[in-house]
Amino acid sequence: MNMHRALGLACWLVAVASLPAGDWTRFRGNDGTGVSAETGLPIKWSASANIRWQADLPGRGLSCPVIAGGRVYITASSRHDQSRLHVLCFDLAGGKKLWERQFWATGDTTSNEATCMAAPTPVTDGKQVFALFATGDLVCLDADGNLQWYRSLVGDYPTITNQVGMAASLVLWKDVLIVPMQNMGESFVAGLDKATGKNRWKEALPRDINWTTPLVIADGDQASVLFQSGQELAAYDPLTGSKRWNYTAAGMSTIPSPAPANGLVLVAAGELTALRPGGDRPQVVWKNNKLRPSGYGTPLLYQGRVYSIGSVGLNCGDAATGNLLWQQRAKGPFAASPVAGDGKIYLVNEDGIATVILAGDKPNVLSTNPLGEKISATPAFADGAIFLRSDQHLFCIGEKKIR
Repeated sequence: MNMHRALGLACWLVAVASLPAGDWTRFRGNDGTGVSAETGLPIKWSASANIRWQADLPGRGLSCPVIAGGRVYITASSRHDQSRLHVLCFDLAGGKKLWERQFWATGDTTSNEATCMAAPTPVTDGKQVFALFATGDLVCLDADGNLQWYRSLVGDYPTITNQVGMAASLVLWKDVLIVPMQNMGESFVAGLDKATGKNRWKEALPRDINWTTPLVIADGDQASVLFQSGQELAAYDPLTGSKRWNYTAAGMSTIPSPAPANGLVLVAAGELTALRPGGDRPQVVWKNNKLRPSGYGTPLLYQGRVYSIGSVGLNCGDAATGNLLWQQRAKGPFAASPVAGDGKIYLVNEDGIATVILAGDKPNVLSTNPLGEKISATPAFADGAIFLRSDQHLFCIGEKKIR
């Protein structure tokens, strides 16, 4: 690794380390890795056992819970036409609802029945929470639920269309809110001032259906925001929006998102590809079609191994070479991405059954845990617990703590 790359990676790690370790502030955690530093995470639970608390939700949601400052934030959509949009906040320790804010949708609420308007995951910096809905409604609230600003993106760009349903999630970089908005109408990725919601930059994208979430990484001595579409993986300056480089391959995924992997980036295309960013074009380190995600889940790097959900269950490969190590059958289908912590891999299928697998060079299933409710959202970790959401409930799973 050259000096510029090493300094850039160090800056990225410092930025990630500045966030409280126990928080889970965006889709797949603070740094987008899907990995938690929490210990004592649960292995076994059911609808009646090892539930620390559960809270009722007012409507449907595929969005994941995000956690900061002792609070859990989540979105939902309700009414027969999903025109009522909700942002809720719960106390991390006991699950008490601290506040709920509701908004009327300004964009189209029709979508495939498998999804809903509360599909994008919010993002928080602990002081504010930013929530995007598939209708193009974007809100910023402070930690106490006070409205800071609101934008109807459909009002600003009237040709935006929800069509089958949008689910790409927001990302924060310093004081810039990264908003992915690729659809069959006006398509773009934009950087908004997080204090005001006004555009700092906006880069046009081809009109296409896409559900991938951006990823901010170190690129030499700079940061880049990566956005994957069906056409390319493109790297933008998060402060100005200028394009730095792009990577193209056959079969670029529009559902699994790019994932960080110890200075590399995992890209789902015709093959799962490990890229080393840098310069005008990233270097391909390895490719393997046996590790390519076959469904919705974003790939995962954990303890030197790459994990992805394939057609029969979980695939595991060597992160350095991309060689397949093993495959473990697990009952699907899976909408949620795999996540990891405390030496374990967690898979949650759409029937609400979570499979816990010991991370390692050989497959070792520790448990299968049914909740009895449909789950499409990727889990979150905090406070020694795993957080799962269905359309009806938010679950905090783990041993009850004496406080």
